[in-house]
Amino acid sequence: MLRSLDELVDNVVNSKRKYTVTVAWAQDPNTLGALARAVEMGFVNPILIGDRDQIIKVAGDMNINAGNFRITHVDNEYEAAKLAVEMVRSGEADVLMKGLVGTDKFLKAVMDKEKGLMEPGAVMSYVCAVQVPDYHKLLFVTDTAVIPFPDLDQKIAMANYAISMAKRFGVDKPKIALIGASEKMSRHFHNSVDYAVMCKMADRGQIKDCIMDGPLDIFLACDKESVKIKSVDTAVGGDADILLFPSLESCNPFYKGLMLFGHGELAGMLTGTTHPVVLMSRSESENSKFYCIALACKMTEKN
Repeated sequence: MLRSLDELVDNVVNSKRKYTVTVAWAQDPNTLGALARAVEMGFVNPILIGDRDQIIKVAGDMNINAGNFRITHVDNEYEAAKLAVEMVRSGEADVLMKGLVGTDKFLKAVMDKEKGLMEPGAVMSYVCAVQVPDYHKLLFVTDTAVIPFPDLDQKIAMANYAISMAKRFGVDKPKIALIGASEKMSRHFHNSVDYAVMCKMADRGQIKDCIMDGPLDIFLACDKESVKIKSVDTAVGGDADILLFPSLESCNPFYKGLMLFGHGELAGMLTGTTHPVVLMSRSESENSKFYCIALACKMTEKN
């Protein structure tokens, strides 16, 4: 079982495989820095798509050897996104990564019905593995970035994506906490009904390979002492592997709070696509982008 993001990196390095990562509109310092680290560690072959002169200049300013990168010149950021998607779709690359291209243009290329990367009938979501010093293992958190107010079907898809990712880290039967403000069922929180349905589905094996309970607050999900104090009978038992949130408005501030105040690190990616897609804010750190690259490479492996 991989318990840290550095263990994830070591695992990818030890696979002795090189993964081809293509980056849309790649003239971004933090992206180039993350890729340079991955190249140095021997697990990535990068293809950079964007303004060649700008890419070479940014690399030079960072003392990065641009000769380690294959650069394809494109004048327009949307064209860069389309070409990057095409390379992944055709098998020329294993992983798609967003550079400085706007998220709307990037996702437009990814979601193109004829030339994009969406699984037929799939729900697009986002799962990230979060490392926090005060928790004893990685936490898989969803959905931090895509679905504003997921309905029941979307929540089920989110759970399945998170289970799939956790299993790649060696968590055979992850404990999923369906997060709410309280552990009490209430008509005032419509997610309580969805959670009840999901827990019954997990009990019957319709959501496979997990232990699920909810609603649970963060304490009952992640703190064994709180479970004792509150005397709540929950199979998650303060030892959650996965936290599933009821809305983007609750999940996004939670993970950002862990980053800012909890000194957390994360690796995340889009789910519901045919190939791993790294979608990070343009302001995310080089370190976060490096871990995201490692995660995407890990997720290309066969089960």
